[in-house]
Amino acid sequence: MIAWLLLVGAILSEVTATLSLRGALDRPLLYIVVVIGYALSFGCLALVLRRGMALGVAYGIWAACGVVLTAALSAVLFGEAFTAMKISGVVLIAAGVAVVEIGSHRARRREGAGSTPDLPAARREGAP
Repeated sequence: MIAWLLLVGAILSEVTATLSLRGALDRPLLYIVVVIGYALSFGCLALVLRRGMALGVAYGIWAACGVVLTAALSAVLFGEAFTAMKISGVVLIAAGVAVVEIGSHRARRREGAGSTPDLPAARREGAP
């Protein structure tokens, strides 16, 4: 549970930093928010990995949520267009993350059961 909370922290920090980049062009002091946000994001992401979440899952969710939230909040905060093409992209990103997460759960179940269906029987039995 803590790993998931840290992942949410990583995502929110990254989105805050990314959105602050736009404002930093006119207000250079916002670069401080950018640096702190990215540092917090990577720090939280490292802690997520340390707690045992698979890299592909953690990074996939972090990156996908970052893109989705940044696109949506850019439309709300900065009036950027949120076109049908962007919405389609968001849907595809969400579907991709779901597939990675499902694959991760299946792999963990296989590892827990001790089965190795990918290996030929001779290799499992110790033959060279």
